[in-house]
Amino acid sequence: MSARPYPRSGRRRAAVALCAAAALLTGGCALGEPEPDPAGEPPRFPTPSSTPSQSGAEQQVAATVLASGLRVPWGIAFLPDGGALVTERDSARILKVGPESDTKGLKVSTVQTLAEVDAAGEGGLLGIAVSPDYQRDKTVFVYYSTAEDNRIAKLTLGSRPTPIVTGIPLSGIHNGGRLGFGPDGFLYATTGDASERGLSQDLGSLGGKILRMTPAGKPAPGNPYPNSLVWSYGHRNVQGIAWDADKRLYATEFGQSRWDEVNLITPGKNYGWPEVEGRGTDTDAEKYVDPLVTWTTAEASCSGAAMIDRVFVAACLRGMRIWLVELTANGTVLGQPRPLLVGEYGRLRTAVAAPDGSLWISTSNHDGKRDPAPDDDRILRLVFSGGAAGKS
Repeated sequence: MSARPYPRSGRRRAAVALCAAAALLTGGCALGEPEPDPAGEPPRFPTPSSTPSQSGAEQQVAATVLASGLRVPWGIAFLPDGGALVTERDSARILKVGPESDTKGLKVSTVQTLAEVDAAGEGGLLGIAVSPDYQRDKTVFVYYSTAEDNRIAKLTLGSRPTPIVTGIPLSGIHNGGRLGFGPDGFLYATTGDASERGLSQDLGSLGGKILRMTPAGKPAPGNPYPNSLVWSYGHRNVQGIAWDADKRLYATEFGQSRWDEVNLITPGKNYGWPEVEGRGTDTDAEKYVDPLVTWTTAEASCSGAAMIDRVFVAACLRGMRIWLVELTANGTVLGQPRPLLVGEYGRLRTAVAAPDGSLWISTSNHDGKRDPAPDDDRILRLVFSGGAAGKS
């Protein structure tokens, strides 16, 4: 894929009244005239990108840059005030982005730097999650690499982290790292196989798994294996998780050389790695869960995931795009997945649904895999309009 110049829109800021996400994705609402920002200057939208659907309708997305000049922003979690906490993988900084703004975008400030982090290869300060009871307990959860392991810790901003899970396998690659609170109130974490293929099938190892725990780091009630954090296994490197309105969990997974995956996660199930990459044979299906969607690694290598109404969004690194996967009420795929923003902003790392119904995406052009633009890395805000994603 050829590298195209990135759009230079670092001074643009969107402040638009949104319709419900479902209306936006099905064309029931167009982008309205944005209100002036706090600095008094009306924000300007870039020309929307569009991709025609099979039915001839167009899915359009208006992308504005909320923050720029970051270094490998990895995790994004929103606070009750509408601002977001953002982790930087290599610098080990926790940043506060917004809600204050000026003509340059949202205000970015450093909250703290975690001295415990040992950033090497794909390791460093990775996922972040805000407690569902943050107004009362002020607690934040982080996933990070040390010299010995990957671990999950809790902290109040400005204080040292207290580890709650240690001993997650560590490597220069395949460290997983995503955190998120599910609709059941428990904390989920994704781990990689740490380049040791056998760990994914070993229920005694935390590598190559999706974990489910209490805020104290203990196995959550209802986990499929006694006294175990393991929720699902047989994963190579999961870095994106999201839930639909019916509380079903979906995950993005990096394949090795042929197929990347989106999986519907069922507790206790085996997703096949390293025995299967992508879809297996009929015999494999008796043992392993087939993915909902597969893409070649060149067009995907997706890290972050988010859910907007019934559309699963995957943010892709090597593929330099987002994929939109429309889901049915039963959790199956409707029509064909749709790519957007192909090559426009480089490598895309994280996707998260914002409180206002928009989508935030982070770029990852300082991660050593691509020459960054002068204003990289960036956090983008996406607003959709036009035809429904993936409908045929």
